[in-house]
Amino acid sequence: MSDERNTDDRRDGERYDFQAIQEKWLPVWDELKPFAAGDPADKRPRKYVLDMFPYPSGDLHMGHAEAFGFGDIVARYWRHQGFNVLHPIGWDSFGLPAENAAIQRGVDPREWTYANIAQQKASFRQYGPSFDWDRELHTSDPEYYRWNQWLFLQLFEKGLAYRKASPVNWCPNDQTVLANEQVVDGHCERCGAEVTKKKLTQWYFRITDYADRLIDDLNQLEGTWPAKVLSMQRNWIGRSNGADVSFSIEGRAEPVSVYTTRPDTLYGVTFMVVAPDSELAAELVADTSDEVKGRFQAYLDSVKGESEIARLATDRQKTGVFLERYAINPLSGERLPIWAADYVLADYGHGAIMAVPAHDQRDLDFARAFDLPVRVVVDTTQPVTGAIPIIVDGELPEDLPSIDPAKTGVALTGDGRLTNSGPFDGLSKANAIPKVTAALASSGLGAKTKNYRLRDWLISRQRYWGTPIPIIHCDACGEVPVPEDQLPVRLPDAAGLDLRPKGMSPLAAAEDWINVDCPSCGKPAKRDSDTMDTFVDSSWYFLRFLNPTSDEIAFDPKEADKWAPVDQYVGGVEHAILHLLYSRFITKVLFDLGKVGFTEPFSALLNQGMVILDGSKMSKSKGNLVEFAQELRSYGADALRVTMAFAGPPEDDIDWADVSPAGSAKFLARAWRVAHDVTSSPDVAWKDGDEKLRKVTHHFLAEAPGLIEAGKFNVVVARLMELVNATRKAIDAGPGAGDPAVRESAEVTAMALDLFAPFTAEDMWAKLGYQPSISLVPWRKADRSLLVEDQVTAVVQVDGKVRDRLEVSPKISGEELEQLARASAAVQRSVGDREIVNVVVRAPRVVSIATKG
Repeated sequence: MSDERNTDDRRDGERYDFQAIQEKWLPVWDELKPFAAGDPADKRPRKYVLDMFPYPSGDLHMGHAEAFGFGDIVARYWRHQGFNVLHPIGWDSFGLPAENAAIQRGVDPREWTYANIAQQKASFRQYGPSFDWDRELHTSDPEYYRWNQWLFLQLFEKGLAYRKASPVNWCPNDQTVLANEQVVDGHCERCGAEVTKKKLTQWYFRITDYADRLIDDLNQLEGTWPAKVLSMQRNWIGRSNGADVSFSIEGRAEPVSVYTTRPDTLYGVTFMVVAPDSELAAELVADTSDEVKGRFQAYLDSVKGESEIARLATDRQKTGVFLERYAINPLSGERLPIWAADYVLADYGHGAIMAVPAHDQRDLDFARAFDLPVRVVVDTTQPVTGAIPIIVDGELPEDLPSIDPAKTGVALTGDGRLTNSGPFDGLSKANAIPKVTAALASSGLGAKTKNYRLRDWLISRQRYWGTPIPIIHCDACGEVPVPEDQLPVRLPDAAGLDLRPKGMSPLAAAEDWINVDCPSCGKPAKRDSDTMDTFVDSSWYFLRFLNPTSDEIAFDPKEADKWAPVDQYVGGVEHAILHLLYSRFITKVLFDLGKVGFTEPFSALLNQGMVILDGSKMSKSKGNLVEFAQELRSYGADALRVTMAFAGPPEDDIDWADVSPAGSAKFLARAWRVAHDVTSSPDVAWKDGDEKLRKVTHHFLAEAPGLIEAGKFNVVVARLMELVNATRKAIDAGPGAGDPAVRESAEVTAMALDLFAPFTAEDMWAKLGYQPSISLVPWRKADRSLLVEDQVTAVVQVDGKVRDRLEVSPKISGEELEQLARASAAVQRSVGDREIVNVVVRAPRVVSIATKG
């Protein structure tokens, strides 16, 4: 092994050896269990800190090092603040990647999964996070997924779990369905294959019943969740206010309801469009000629291979087929041709839209492609305030031909006043929408309503490695839930099963497993062969950590009252929609069931950025992969953790090419040496120490908590480095290693360093004469009298470059500080004969001078 782990700081025959320090303290922590949070006699206030648990896809990587390092900073900080902190760890161990990897290797998914868990656990231990290892869980254990099945049955009983046939996203490579959220740019988020559509009977959770609460309750999280995540959640739920409008169809008894956010544009409807894969389209075409049926069927066949993302793309050529059926405009009575086109989705609204080409770009593109009428009904050239211009015969002014959408190809989507709209002419858009809606309602032709982008959560997966759905299908009784006392429904042994993707679950071939007697009537029946989406596993795991070994209950509501919701959640922004939305939904269901007393699972959220190399995402195929295990061997856990924290704000990406774990290791050696050099005893009176060093120490004590709670970990590390340098200076240049202020500073350094470098901090604490564990030492309180500054350093910049530093009174006025800056010889040399054009003063810290010439 190279000697990179040994620094050049070797005094008195000792050196900073991270490997020896790690090996020394790991067994001590195992014995002492300082991070266990289960003692019922512990009366400290509680904090729950949780990291998004890892998937066991191999050894830990640099992204894990970053995310779990940040989470551990928060957990350790709250322990120092006097809290009993729950910081658990588990593995999200079901899912497609494990199954696919096992198939490629010809092994049981269990074998592959648990071998990876063992590897990751070993690496985690070397990294030193303050996990309560007694609460470890794996979602692929029957002891866990039993409660997935219990949760499913709770939703089933409440009517929130149901089965229906519908077009679904289908991954032809993994041979399974995908939720909308698992389709990224038209491709499977797991394997990258292009997603197609397939009609299947699947299980859903009725998340749309909670759409309003899911969007309204985001208000509870303002200021504690990243604004970007809140926006992504709101956009995904996609609530819009509008109206359902009834269009009668020639030859059809029942009218068709169309949802629109723009009822003010009803007079501009020139045709109707239905989704080609909707039941409505099939019904309408059934009463047409064979020629129309043939054209429609050919078009439908071409659409089946398209993903929703592709169909909704604004830049693709519009296609469609005329159904030779007509609808009637409920306000104008106009006869409207009905088309089938793929830019309308079967599950949006009612699967049909009213097309207003003058004021909707996709409708306009379609109208221009098929030479359909375009009628302007909102004159965007008119102001919506002030006098209403006179409209002559409902025609646009002849001198404004450039705004005609039929000619320009650009829809008019701005505000304006209605034209060509009968009794509503002259109304602004804002006034017209409620008036048109009221007119429709009064005549029974429409009603005010809301619509959502959100669709019910599709949870069925046609794969083996997942939670079996606890339903038995009986010809006589229908869908029968497995009795709770028969849970868990265990996965059968994979031996003898062909796990290769083939369009149906491998469980269907497990004859001894799938064939059972109906629990209700006793007749022969079959188990459901699908397994659950792994997002079910992670939607409530934070609660299972409260009672991870219980075989009596999923979680104890009393424990949930004590610990939950999670005080600080840490994880990647890539889960901003999927996992977080599902967890929020399940929490609200559990609240309605009386199982928990809160409606949001995660009170605060911290998103970390990515660890990249040379500006791009790390990839083995690109040859730019930095291996966590190698970095751990070369520099040690503490150096990696300090490097991650010091690199920048947590939400920013870290380019490993721009950071220096070697530099972090040198800093740690310098801090460790400070503790080694202290010669005073632990009972020394700090107040008798050097006042200058004590001021540096107590400024750090006062400022660090606010910085940590604001997520400014990099600033705290920088302040720690300043504190170590000041202490080193006091040791080497006076007052010396025996000064009480040196001991005080060394102890504060060790305590604070525990957040970032726990092995080094623990070893420093021992060298200072204390028993482990430093992780439980209360945060020292700052002496307010030492925070009063006699002088501060004012930085003087000229054209953005620092030219001088002035020691001034903290009470200096801006005018006085500017005069001192202008009088500085260094500033005068820098300015020369150029003209000073601007001076910005931020007393007492900064003077910024701008020049020209």
